[in-house]
Amino acid sequence: MKKKNFVTLLLAVVGGLLFALGMCMALIPEWDAMIPGIVAGAVGVLVLLATVLVRRKMDGKPAIKLSGKAVSAALLGLLGTVVFGAGMCMVLVWDMMVWGIVVGIVGIVLLLCLIPVVKGLE
Repeated sequence: MKKKNFVTLLLAVVGGLLFALGMCMALIPEWDAMIPGIVAGAVGVLVLLATVLVRRKMDGKPAIKLSGKAVSAALLGLLGTVVFGAGMCMVLVWDMMVWGIVVGIVGIVLLLCLIPVVKGLE
């Protein structure tokens, strides 16, 4: 395994675990750890963002350039994720099975729209 792959693996695992644990701490009422959960989740997100920067540096690529295409893809991904999550909440928390499934499918379609936005069509 190359050094850059190993470093990326370690940082991604640590960031993902911190984020997941933070979300559990914040969202499971029995744990009563909302503030520490938010902090742990935020640290996880920062580690994951640092992973991207470290990987690009190890690949010899420049820092991320913000273009209109990159910003629109990020916004589309964010919108699709929020809509998909709202559909999951509708099903799992609010007992709205049919509408939750419909909203979840809309979120999946929005996330699938990322493929032609990022890769393009030939």
